[in-house]
Amino acid sequence: MKQLLAAFLLLCAASLPAGAQTLDTFKVYDPKANAQLDINKAVARAAKEHKHVLLQIGGNWCQWCRYFNTLVTKNDSLNKILNDNYVMVHVNYSPDNENEKVLAKLGYPQRFGFPVFVILDAKGNRLHTQNSGYLEEGRGHSPKLVAQFLQQWSPEALKPENYKGKMK
Repeated sequence: MKQLLAAFLLLCAASLPAGAQTLDTFKVYDPKANAQLDINKAVARAAKEHKHVLLQIGGNWCQWCRYFNTLVTKNDSLNKILNDNYVMVHVNYSPDNENEKVLAKLGYPQRFGFPVFVILDAKGNRLHTQNSGYLEEGRGHSPKLVAQFLQQWSPEALKPENYKGKMK
């Protein structure tokens, strides 16, 4: 019986995705963090670096938050797009800290589920709120759709001079 149980557990472990983050190892959200202070620091850094701020709102409890984090940290091209264009902040939403005031100020993005993404410009103005469900494909997020999302809201994509005279 012990051998059967050991074989079953080994089979279950082998079926987990490589590099999967468990609840024990996934700690990118800090329930004790001052989200508004973190956002303010990110906005100041974004202004200096000519970037936008990407808020990933969710929690360490969130499976899809783990999937997204793994994708953008392990996929070299997505990681490059992210780091070249954004200062990222993980904003916690959990029973320990729902960050109600911050999320109210951001227009209640939690209405879309988790993770949810909010893009701020280098002055702290909200540019876009992204429902992450539109970036999903199968049992994860589509690298192609995530890349399009990140590129379409990058500082370069929003420069007015890129669009002057394009309709002529």
